[in-house]
Amino acid sequence: MADYDDSDLPEPSLKNIIDQDSLQWVFVGGKGGVGKTTTSCCLGVQLAKYRKKVLIVSTDPAHNLSDAFCQKIGREPTPINGFDNLCAMEIDANDDMEKMQQEMVESANAGTGSEEESGISALMAELTSSIPGIDEAMSFSELMKQVQSLDYDVVVFDTAPTGHTLRLLSFPTILEKALGKLMELKDRFGGLIGQASAMFGGGNPGQMQDMMLGRLEETRAVINKVNDAFQDPDLTTFVCVCIPEFLSIFETERLVQELSKFGIDSHNIVVNQVLFPEKDAEELAEWLDANLASLPKEAQDICSKMMARKKMQDKYIGQCFDLYGDDFNVTLMPLLDYEVRGVEKIKLFSENLIDPIDLEEN
Repeated sequence: MADYDDSDLPEPSLKNIIDQDSLQWVFVGGKGGVGKTTTSCCLGVQLAKYRKKVLIVSTDPAHNLSDAFCQKIGREPTPINGFDNLCAMEIDANDDMEKMQQEMVESANAGTGSEEESGISALMAELTSSIPGIDEAMSFSELMKQVQSLDYDVVVFDTAPTGHTLRLLSFPTILEKALGKLMELKDRFGGLIGQASAMFGGGNPGQMQDMMLGRLEETRAVINKVNDAFQDPDLTTFVCVCIPEFLSIFETERLVQELSKFGIDSHNIVVNQVLFPEKDAEELAEWLDANLASLPKEAQDICSKMMARKKMQDKYIGQCFDLYGDDFNVTLMPLLDYEVRGVEKIKLFSENLIDPIDLEEN
């Protein structure tokens, strides 16, 4: 697109992520249907060239990693065909939460372990089923515990659509504040906590209180660690993915603002499904005007619709550069005439993430 002088803009690629060796967490998110999974897979493939062990994690309930790589990917890290240092896994936080609650209830009912442990399990099960939002927050905590226990240099998160992702990223802050309040109240209402938990499983109220607060403190420590990591730009960054349409650009603006509120670094935007990103709409229009009359009627209709779409895309790409071009690495990914499925096609398409498209090229 010859309108844009990109000489003074940040490099239009994700090479900055590849070069940042300190990164441990890379979130990829955006509106539904904009190509988050393809972008995550491509980024994982590129990172695997330079990192020892790379993991791609899908937190979207509608998992697509298996479809993208054309192989079965489960709840445990699955090696990707053709790589010895790239794995992927699909996690369903809701299923994890249901299993955790079920285990708590079974532990309490069966009386396994000490009476105190059974009482704690019963109370925690009751809490996680009665407090709005706590189920998602605790499932996130379990997810982070699971991922942190794995030995990977960098983890790429293929996230759910924007709204769900923003809730996910807000959980560390929400849980930290909630647990902080609980710890402040322990001296004032600690006896009540111990008595309540004792009601569920017997045992000494004092011991029950200490165990309950110990469990909460352990969770809080994990959350604090995650929160600190999320807000450290050396460790965590967020890649916003969109397509050149109004709703998607608008959603991206909201996402960027929310990430800023959470203190999460974001300086990369990937624009997918771009028609002829190296061409300019005006140049194509000149060619079409000069040749339209010589084309069959059906070809005229097809070219006219393509031209209308190209002009619309150029308008929104221009707005994207106006909004973010000075501070963000804006990467344009071309619309292809085939689906990006399978390792070989993902490898090929991923080169577009690090090989910038020259906006001055004709």
